[in-house]
Amino acid sequence: MFWYWVFWLFIFGLVIGSFLNVVVYRTIYGESPLKGRSVCPHCKKQISWKHNIPLLSFLFLRGKCAHCKKRISWQYPVVEGLTALLFVWWYVMGKGFFLLVNTPLELVQPYFWLMVGVLLLLVLVFDLWYGVIPNAVNMLLLVLVLGYRVALVVMGIMRPQDFWMAVVAGIGLALFFYGLYLLTKRKGFGLGDVKLAPSLGLLLGLRGTIVATMLSFMSGAVVAVVLLALGRKRFGQTIPFGPFLVLGTVMALLWHELIWEWYFGLLR
Repeated sequence: MFWYWVFWLFIFGLVIGSFLNVVVYRTIYGESPLKGRSVCPHCKKQISWKHNIPLLSFLFLRGKCAHCKKRISWQYPVVEGLTALLFVWWYVMGKGFFLLVNTPLELVQPYFWLMVGVLLLLVLVFDLWYGVIPNAVNMLLLVLVLGYRVALVVMGIMRPQDFWMAVVAGIGLALFFYGLYLLTKRKGFGLGDVKLAPSLGLLLGLRGTIVATMLSFMSGAVVAVVLLALGRKRFGQTIPFGPFLVLGTVMALLWHELIWEWYFGLLR
């Protein structure tokens, strides 16, 4: 039964990932995600069902449109694959990660974290490929996380002081990013990063936010150095910071206490 569910959740994740690609593309170009059948972004020909199978069609067509033979963006298989892996991780790791026992949150919690994962994946895709984080994604994430944290406080699972420290962390991170946004003359950071910060603070708490921010800057610096060394970027050019915030957030969610103890243990 374990591998049965892993298989079908992977397939379901591929389908959801395919839909997320539609959402991303049509949002960027001002179209409704429910507009109708997908078309090739180059020749505008409608894509038939056999050329629209998540992941497999990209491999079968060797990354090219079946009609005009122009290249299909790697965004499509990457997002489909990552979404499928997210669903599998959600199932495999859930027993150790979803630990609330109070009804109804014991049922709500797993789906909350799945939604958070999907929204963080959208942040990564939007910023990495298009350099923006839509207000709708930021607002949906904020409403979701705020509602969940308030429910934890009301049910006595989360201490009010921890909640308010998380609020302070989110506001502080937003002000920090806004300062960098002004300092870099609106080039190094975008307002999307600023608007994302309150959700991350509520999600991670004070310690987690500090760890996630440190990891985001460290990973961003490493990637920037590599891109400079490979000649893919020049000094003065920017790279999207949203993907590194997502990476830092995921790592902090999983290991922020261990990282906190290890790092500050070195300073003693």
